[in-house]
Amino acid sequence: MNNLTKTLAAIVLGSASFTALAATEVIAAPAGQQNMGVINVNGGDQLSALKNKMSNEADEKGASSYRVIFATGENHLYGRAELYR
Repeated sequence: MNNLTKTLAAIVLGSASFTALAATEVIAAPAGQQNMGVINVNGGDQLSALKNKMSNEADEKGASSYRVIFATGENHLYGRAELYR
């Protein structure tokens, strides 16, 4: 029982630390963070799907936050975001 409790605690704490590292969307350039450049993202037919792709790509590039510069399209969206670290 003690091993099971320790294992479950490790899983919960481990998953919590991964979610804390996800890039977050910001409205303006965050104070004290450096601009890392821009990304272009294609895909999805809803803005939420496009933002998820932006967030995932920002995570892959090591960004802590991103700002949507533009998003456009009708049936197939594309957009650009600025990354910050």
